[in-house]
Amino acid sequence: MKYLIVGLGNIGTEYAHTRHNIGFDIADELVKGLGGSFDNIRLAYYAEVSFKGKKLHVIKPTTFMNLSGKAVNYWMKELKIAPENVLVIVDDLALPLGKLRLKLQGSSAGHNGLKSIEEVCGGQNYARLRFGIGSDYPKGRQVDFVLGLFDKNEQLELPALIDKSVELIKSYVTIGPAHTMTAFNK
Repeated sequence: MKYLIVGLGNIGTEYAHTRHNIGFDIADELVKGLGGSFDNIRLAYYAEVSFKGKKLHVIKPTTFMNLSGKAVNYWMKELKIAPENVLVIVDDLALPLGKLRLKLQGSSAGHNGLKSIEEVCGGQNYARLRFGIGSDYPKGRQVDFVLGLFDKNEQLELPALIDKSVELIKSYVTIGPAHTMTAFNK
């Protein structure tokens, strides 16, 4: 069984470790923990790792967030991976910091990366790991908040939250979405 794990984010040092790039950070930790590394290949940083007999193809699109669907579509076709074996890791303003929510389908909820995937890949029938980044920003400052770094207190919590996200991904590919949602969607 093989899976396409997609960490969403923006390329470039100015976006590194921002709230919007939490998908990249989780993908990095997943691949590092499984002894892999990324190569820059066709629309994405790509890594192939294994976990308990499952092959995980992990990408971090190099297309920028608003065009993520182009990279996801390419790799789904290239690797012949069906939408039900795709898991997209995305930041979510509607959830408090560190709250994890695995969903098997659903709307983009205004997230430009998910909008792009829906448009290019033709639907919402793929799983997504929504990582809560909170919404503690002044009115009209949403873009600055999302593209900003986590504050010092949040940064102290991040390693454990990223590790929990990696455990969720490992659970998803081994015991399946239903049991994973029961264990993690609290």
